Amino acid sequence: MKSLLKPAAMLFASFALLQAPAAQSQAYPAKPIRFVVPFTPGGGNDVLARALGQKLYEAWGQPVIVDNRPGAAGNIGAEIVAKAAPDGYTFLIAANSILAINPTLYDKAPFDPVKSFVPVTLIGAVPIVLVVNPSVPASSVNELVALAKSNPDGLSYASSGSGSPQHLSAELFKSMAGVKIVHVPYKGAAPAVTDLLSGQVQVLFGPINSVLPHVKSGRLRALGVATTKRLAYLPDLPTIAEAGVPGYRSDIWFGLVAPAGTPKEVVDKLNREIAKILVQSDVKEKLAAQGIEPLTSTPEEFATLIKTDLARWAKVIKDSGARAE
Repeated sequence: MKSLLKPAAMLFASFALLQAPAAQSQAYPAKPIRFVVPFTPGGGNDVLARALGQKLYEAWGQPVIVDNRPGAAGNIGAEIVAKAAPDGYTFLIAANSILAINPTLYDKAPFDPVKSFVPVTLIGAVPIVLVVNPSVPASSVNELVALAKSNPDGLSYASSGSGSPQHLSAELFKSMAGVKIVHVPYKGAAPAVTDLLSGQVQVLFGPINSVLPHVKSGRLRALGVATTKRLAYLPDLPTIAEAGVPGYRSDIWFGLVAPAGTPKEVVDKLNREIAKILVQSDVKEKLAAQGIEPLTSTPEEFATLIKTDLARWAKVIKDSGARAE
């Protein structure tokens, strides 16, 4: 009897060892998850982190800690995640400014946007809109281009700072449209919009949430949206590409990445759950209030976007001479 029990026990032990990885995968998450937000509370990254975190807690029963780590245009928070243990419990809520712009804008970024992280999924985007002060004698993108060409450097555009998405969106437009417009950088979006409203500057490529109220009130004129298709809630506003600058595209996107080496089963599980969350009506309403359009992707699609935008913005940065302030 003993000789029969011993092989049976050994077989059971071997089977248990083989099942251990699967059991661990099924048990994930077994402790709180941390979402590092590389900016102060209240911005798009933070809103997304808290909306997703609450829903993940409801689905999985583990708290999601939102850890705000601002500084160096997001580089500090990104470095924290790049150096974190790849155990599936630390993630970065990253904007394209961090993964596709900062690596070129800064002489020595403390991370590699491709090698330091594993993409999980896109989670949202904020459309950028080309707006002008109503005093500008242009009612379309084509008319603005013609005006700029007839009076080189006679127009000025505002941005929230050198190397910001607003700045680079305008520089990309200038390059593709073949025009000269003077850059006036500000320390933040609010003062840039204020001076645009007063007519101190004439043009702005701004996030839709910061300019739409002024467009609706008539204090600013929208000429085009920088997305690849028209917005459902602004169907009469053409894209910049269809209105005069073919191929033009720019937006502010957000995505979730993990430290390099994070297990694929964890990445895939989180990807699937976030895809379920982002179609829920209450989440969509919360994001819409901040001008955020929910987006999802496969990890592979997100990885391709990072590489594509990294190359695209590197050219714009080098051509424009933009440097980190």
